[in-house]
Amino acid sequence: MEDLTIGEAARRAGLQPSTLRYYEQVGLLPVPKRVGGRRRYDYDVVQRLGAIKVAQRAGFTLAEIALLLQGFATDTPLSARWHVLARQKLREIDALLAHVQEMKRLLEAGLECQCARLDECELCSHNDA
Repeated sequence: MEDLTIGEAARRAGLQPSTLRYYEQVGLLPVPKRVGGRRRYDYDVVQRLGAIKVAQRAGFTLAEIALLLQGFATDTPLSARWHVLARQKLREIDALLAHVQEMKRLLEAGLECQCARLDECELCSHNDA
């Protein structure tokens, strides 16, 4: 089977060719071989790009995705890698959700405020920071 051009690999993955070049630059994709000066990708790059997209949708940063793809011993199964990083990301999301709930509570309390001045405002005089 013939290798993929950068355009074909990008199209199959639903990305722009510039994204593939960037992923190469930051180490998410291996540097492809070149034929006549043009990049030629193995077909497995499409699966790797799919995994990157799923990880991004799950909220992982590019650094975390790099860790997922190449930050473990080569014999570590993908599922074990995912479990480690997903547990960590879930803790972050739980903290973010708690922060968002507090923001919502403050906004809703502010909607009930009828104060004309700051020195009258009970909401503003309670500094929980």
